[in-house]
Amino acid sequence: MAGQVTIKSGREVDLMRRAGHIVGETLKILAEAARPGVSTLELDRIAQHEIISRGGTPSFLGYLDYPAHICTSFNEEIVHGIPSGRQIVNGDVLSIDCGAIVEGFHGDAAITVCVGDVSEETRRLVVVTREAMEAGIAAALVGGRLSDISHAVQTYAESRGYGVIREYVGHGIGRQMHEEPMVPNYGRPNRGMTLREGLAVAIEPMLTIGDWHTVIGPDRWTVSTKDGSMSAHFEHTIVVGRDGPEILTSPNGQAQL
Repeated sequence: MAGQVTIKSGREVDLMRRAGHIVGETLKILAEAARPGVSTLELDRIAQHEIISRGGTPSFLGYLDYPAHICTSFNEEIVHGIPSGRQIVNGDVLSIDCGAIVEGFHGDAAITVCVGDVSEETRRLVVVTREAMEAGIAAALVGGRLSDISHAVQTYAESRGYGVIREYVGHGIGRQMHEEPMVPNYGRPNRGMTLREGLAVAIEPMLTIGDWHTVIGPDRWTVSTKDGSMSAHFEHTIVVGRDGPEILTSPNGQAQL
């Protein structure tokens, strides 16, 4: 995390909208391209083209020496999987994380895609992970507290029987991809900083069918569930607004939840 909490000006939020729109559009295209026989390296090349052609700069390439433009994580892999020659096969669940920069400001989002014949149990995990993110976003209200977001995510996910990853969390975002405050996906309500208009955060629940403990792979990037259970990941960059939270990484431009 970088520095102290910052509140974004109207101009800064506008730049983040532009970056977020690029991310949203790119993820939509990647979701459509994620088909059996396509390698994640091919998805990475698509992402590079889409981000740059829209006037953005990829956030991930070179960040802490990360070697690719997106993260692609299969099945039990939770986050930070590195694109490679591995081809998507029928039945895979693929999480794709993407970031872009416009005039120094970041957008960051992630989706999980079910490819072909995926079990109903796994499809439900993916749906609930997205809904848990939406519950967290809905709790990002002026005058509320930071942990209200965390509590909303945890309550929604655990009430439906899923494990909530604790070792990786959401975060503030702006001039840096990762800023203060950290936004855990678990915790008691009514704690932490008071939410103010102009606070921008990335809310990103990571859920698992099994236990929440994790392991890091030999590449020192890929994070997987320790018990090998299926996982899913969704993320949006949002800004706290007077009329409610605004999603900045929607493919269709600005969106209120």
